[in-house]
Amino acid sequence: PAPDVYTNPQIMAWMLDEYEVLVGHHEPGMITGKPQLLGGSAGRAAATAMGGIFAIREAARVVGLPLEDATCAIQGYGNVGSHAHRLAGDIYGLKVVAVSDEFGGIYNEHGINSEVIQNHIYKTGSLDGCPDCETLSNAELLELDVDILIPAAIENQITSRNAANVKARILAELANGPTTPRADKILFDKGTYLIPDFLCNAGGVTVSYFEMVQNAYQYRWDEKMVDQRLDRKMTTAFHAVHQMAQDNRVDNRVAAYLVAVAKVAEAVRLRGWV
Repeated sequence: PAPDVYTNPQIMAWMLDEYEVLVGHHEPGMITGKPQLLGGSAGRAAATAMGGIFAIREAARVVGLPLEDATCAIQGYGNVGSHAHRLAGDIYGLKVVAVSDEFGGIYNEHGINSEVIQNHIYKTGSLDGCPDCETLSNAELLELDVDILIPAAIENQITSRNAANVKARILAELANGPTTPRADKILFDKGTYLIPDFLCNAGGVTVSYFEMVQNAYQYRWDEKMVDQRLDRKMTTAFHAVHQMAQDNRVDNRVAAYLVAVAKVAEAVRLRGWV
């Protein structure tokens, strides 16, 4: 098991503790996203966003988009969205011009500093009223003229009704299921490079796997090592999907399914089941 919406390391620690009470022995690898003191992994909190940023980097190379000062909008400002904001600027110099939460969003064409936003949220509890920013709705954010759009909120945000109005060159699905099947076709036909959710947001579960490995072998990897291993995993997965899409002339979501199913089919064949 791994963290999800409305959980945090403390909640994962409580679940670990309850499980260990029931089974009567220490079993740190039964759950992930724990505090590091209880066997959690360095880098786990930002892992979903970090993996997405690595995928965006590779997509930018494919479409020929220089990331330095490329514009970006992020829908959703929870754990994933807020980390994506910080990492996008700190690592690759992306200019995040818009962010939003469940109440609405803010926009500044010159870029929004993640530290300023975090301080404002700490003081006020929301993005509303952030200095030097215009307000906009979540729907308006999705249709901004930006290079990269990151849905990091909830499902079904990009539909057949608004997909044609999406102007971003790269759409990176850090949320689960933010794009409907009909919208997928519209985006593919208009040339939007979409990184599907179960590739783009796989950084979290990948580092949860790393956490289980560390628990099993009593390793303690530092954050740099975790990020390096995550980078390799995400880059390899990205290019497997991209190549599958090119070879079969399908969109990236179909390609990702083809890559996954091919692995299962090969495992079944090796077992002699077919």
